[in-house]
Amino acid sequence: MAFQKITESNSLYNNLDSMSVHELLAGINNEDKKVALAVEKEIPKIEQLVEGLVKRMKRGGRIFYLGAGTSGRLGVLDASEIPPTYGMPDTLVIGLIAGGDTALRNPVEAAEDDEEKGWQELTEHDINANDTVIGIAASGTTLYVTGALRKARKLGILTASVSCNPDSPVAAEADIAIEPIVGPEFVTGSTRMKSGTAQKMVLNMITTAAMIQLGRVKGNRMINMQLTNQKLVDRGARMLTEELGLSYEQAKRLLLLHGSVKKAMDAYLNDAH
Repeated sequence: MAFQKITESNSLYNNLDSMSVHELLAGINNEDKKVALAVEKEIPKIEQLVEGLVKRMKRGGRIFYLGAGTSGRLGVLDASEIPPTYGMPDTLVIGLIAGGDTALRNPVEAAEDDEEKGWQELTEHDINANDTVIGIAASGTTLYVTGALRKARKLGILTASVSCNPDSPVAAEADIAIEPIVGPEFVTGSTRMKSGTAQKMVLNMITTAAMIQLGRVKGNRMINMQLTNQKLVDRGARMLTEELGLSYEQAKRLLLLHGSVKKAMDAYLNDAH
């Protein structure tokens, strides 16, 4: 199939500026309903990626996300949520965005058009064969991403892409090409909408499944979460109350003493024996 930018094709809706607020919201919601179905079709590829990267992470490997604009921000967002949610170091999942941290809030002119920069930034992190590089690009044409994937793949590093156009240049450089095709955006070319939602869903799936496979969840609970606020302390105490049959106050004291649900649970069970 010849490469086509579905993400840039005309919206299925016209005269948006003449619509009522209700019509606008209903139209956006109608388009959003298509996203989960597009992601569902990519589950076999996402599964292949998770299985491959978990093997590597068990050998000390890391996940690197690369992207520009909205795609880059989504990678940084997903990476930044791993330490508080699963108690992992911030060096395990790393989000790189074209233009650096400045680009998180402001566009950095032509940063995504530098084909060498992505790989250069990966080498600054001493990337190796145990790592996984995931390029995120709604259009599938971002040079910052394609250049990095090409060099990583040549060195035998596991590579994957997440894009919303079929058979894109980015996909051609990846071992595993994840392509949720969500169709034209409600506002023509506004890929922060359906494309961004699809990418966020895929990244959620990748890291959530990986963390569970690495033993960071017990049952359905985030037993390794960081206790960064009272809400999370309360959640952790209630987990211990249910798991160990303690009073809430006992559970809270134990939790604060050990710093995580898992450590508190392990300490209590060891003492019991």
